[in-house]
Amino acid sequence: MADVANRRQGTRPPTRGLPALQVREFRRRLAEAFNQTDAQGRVWANAKWGIYAFYDYDAEPIYVGQTNESLRTRVRRHLTNQRTDAVAMRILDVFEVAKLELWPLWDLESEQRNDPDAKALLNAAEYSAYLQAIAKSRFKAILNEKIPPLSDPVELPDSITFDLITSEARRERGHPDVRIARRAETIARLAAVAHERGEVSAGLRRVLVIQAVRLTYLAAARFAHTAGRPDPDPASIDVEGLVGTVLYEHDIDRDQTDSDAEDLPEDHQSVEED
Repeated sequence: MADVANRRQGTRPPTRGLPALQVREFRRRLAEAFNQTDAQGRVWANAKWGIYAFYDYDAEPIYVGQTNESLRTRVRRHLTNQRTDAVAMRILDVFEVAKLELWPLWDLESEQRNDPDAKALLNAAEYSAYLQAIAKSRFKAILNEKIPPLSDPVELPDSITFDLITSEARRERGHPDVRIARRAETIARLAAVAHERGEVSAGLRRVLVIQAVRLTYLAAARFAHTAGRPDPDPASIDVEGLVGTVLYEHDIDRDQTDSDAEDLPEDHQSVEED
């Protein structure tokens, strides 16, 4: 009603009321998540140093990142402002994000952003969360354009997970046909970025393949359901056979001999499912 009155009077409506209802609800739940506190009364999202992960409607991990400017600021940029590279390059579809996980690194709270030891620990924590996501993924791959710096795995601190969508949004956006159409559109936009820019990173092209794998499985699962067949086996799609290892950037392959690769820590050589 307020929108109708504003139109009749020729006045500008409040900015916060412009997004669609489901977008406003998503942002409301995100704001609630940002204000949650731990057992010590600390606001999880206020940690300056930390790791975050996004999950889709199937609880499939899709993206892992790090920050040393605050979890709140970094995650908000991803999910509301569309100013991060991952969103700007059409790698991450915000409408596919159903769940958020945060790992605050409280022990680094007093460290300067350019502290090399703190940065090394941040990288190690991000790589550990990345390995964890790869292990949980049915495809053994997620949508990071840049694989986190190769590091020895570390024990991650306690984390918290937030559900960012309502049951109504899950019923609507989570419908397989909606997700198939949306993912196909995401792939088309990502391919257009590669076409229009010409020179893009190998990581972006790797993500394009992984998104295509995710679309293929979703479409195959939908076909199986409508045909009364069992769900397809995700292992039938060999992501590593398509893009190579996703445990470290491929330039490491070029810089190292086969014997060097054999010297990688065991956790880096393969990822087993939990």
